[in-house]
Amino acid sequence: MTTTSNPKPAEQTKAAKPRLMSLDALRGFDMFWIIGGEGLFAALFLLTGWTGWQVAEQQMLHSQWHGFTFYDLIFPLFIFLSGVALGLSPKRLDKLPFESRKPLYNHAVKRLFLLIVLGVLYNHGWGTGVPLEPEQIRFSSVLARIGFAWFFAALLVWHTSLTTQVFTAVAILIGYGLILCFMPFPGGQAGIFTMEGGINAYIDGLLRPGIAYQHRPLDPEGVLSTVPAVLNALIGVFVGQFIVRPHSKGDWAKVAIMLCSGIFLLALGWLVNLVIPVNKDLWTPSFVLVTSGWSLLFLALFYAIIDVLKWQKWSFVFVVIGTNAIIVYLGSSVINWQYITQSLFGGVINVFPAESQPLMTVIGFITVQWLVLWWMFKRNIFIRI
Repeated sequence: MTTTSNPKPAEQTKAAKPRLMSLDALRGFDMFWIIGGEGLFAALFLLTGWTGWQVAEQQMLHSQWHGFTFYDLIFPLFIFLSGVALGLSPKRLDKLPFESRKPLYNHAVKRLFLLIVLGVLYNHGWGTGVPLEPEQIRFSSVLARIGFAWFFAALLVWHTSLTTQVFTAVAILIGYGLILCFMPFPGGQAGIFTMEGGINAYIDGLLRPGIAYQHRPLDPEGVLSTVPAVLNALIGVFVGQFIVRPHSKGDWAKVAIMLCSGIFLLALGWLVNLVIPVNKDLWTPSFVLVTSGWSLLFLALFYAIIDVLKWQKWSFVFVVIGTNAIIVYLGSSVINWQYITQSLFGGVINVFPAESQPLMTVIGFITVQWLVLWWMFKRNIFIRI
């Protein structure tokens, strides 16, 4: 983990790299729903009674098993964006002397280890504490999966050609699908997409240390389903490499190609859904394709508005969140923001009519977190992992 604070102008110039504002803004938009944005629609429904808000509220819940909601996109979109950042400045290390490569290798391993540790901390959250017994710890986590997806995508970018990366992505997609449909295993049946009876639960039982999420037989961030998550990062890498390459027809051609590619991945994903259901917990091939399609569409939209049209002022609220995204996510578990919100704004909230108070509470909840992030942003404090 590195913290950047008040860099000197000369240092800032030296360290500066071309960066898409749309990338930070979209990452912030993604994290906005983590810091309380998902509660806005329920509060608006209570205030107005309009059924449209209730429909939107349903999109702020994860699918129970098969299917897809907007909230299912938040996690894979973050992995996709980490791949985009990697693709914007791809480095080939395999031709360099080992001593030149060693610092990047050390950083990658430390980053992976730190995300695993922070994931454990997040899992056990505010007020509970990490158990002393290793068998009672949940090691699988969202942060660990982000770490593994980035780690393996980075190794591919650092050591292979774009052609090899594409073939690897296709192999992961098809290979994982074949495993789900046809791989035999003791005590179960291939091609069964249930929580208890599939090969994912079997592999988890063999390889996953500690406990599963809510003591289920299948952990949603389990061992086998982490493999296809690498594909979300790789697709992001391809998009990042595409964006930084000059295009003869300009940036709008890039936007059009990203939109068409996103629509194609969405259509392909729902076609694969006829054979292998879209399922977040299993991270099925159809889920990878659908989430990558939506990720591409959102990035194309943000890229067109922010980096092509240069309409940037509105995005500042999301950029502030996106530049410290890991802190946003970790803070949602280890800090009691509800208590802080009530301490600061409880008196003001209680002045409003009863039907308005849930909405004001959500707004206050988001505002408290955003102001902390804004304070960090203004002081150039960025926690990078």
